Amino acid sequence: MTTTPAPGADERVRVPQGERTRAMRQRLLEATVELLVERGWSGTSTTLVSKRAGVSRGAQLHHFPTKDALVLAAVEHLSEVRGQELAEAATRLPTGPRRTRAVLEMLAEHFTSQVFTAALELWVAARTDPNLNAAVGPLEQRIGREIHRRTVELLGADEGQPGVRELVQATLDLARGLGLANTISDDAARRGRILDQWARVLDDRLTPQTPPQEATR
Repeated sequence: MTTTPAPGADERVRVPQGERTRAMRQRLLEATVELLVERGWSGTSTTLVSKRAGVSRGAQLHHFPTKDALVLAAVEHLSEVRGQELAEAATRLPTGPRRTRAVLEMLAEHFTSQVFTAALELWVAARTDPNLNAAVGPLEQRIGREIHRRTVELLGADEGQPGVRELVQATLDLARGLGLANTISDDAARRGRILDQWARVLDDRLTPQTPPQEATR
């Protein structure tokens, strides 16, 4: 008597082609970021990336024919992922007097993360490579606008008030500079003290001031 095999007993689970392609691209992008962080721009090659990602050279070149294209896509991908993480973390921020300091800590974590280190390698390479610079500029402008918008929202800043936009930008420049310092050595203790002081500055400047009542006669 012929028996019918259990459903799926002799069948391979077939992953749709589109899903396999997305997974392969993600492995390539993640491997690129890892190598940028570990070895820097000069130590990252498409051959090393494909090897670490477990992807054939032919498949890698099909999607990313040049190192520039691969690295740009990797930094953009990681920036999007980090943006999603920041949005999720924002839902857990405290309210009240501790919020500003918590927002600054979020920004500090962003600028000491892998995405910043990888982007930094890209910036340095783009400084002397006109073609790469032309591609990096628009990407960084887009990422910069998004992090600025998010910071305004998290701080509850009113950029219609004089000087507030500059304060927000100074906050981002400060966080970026602290992230740069952290690439040389662990700067956590000093960074914490600086952020404590800057939180006080922002709370003082961004908190709406109640106009004094006109003196009665």
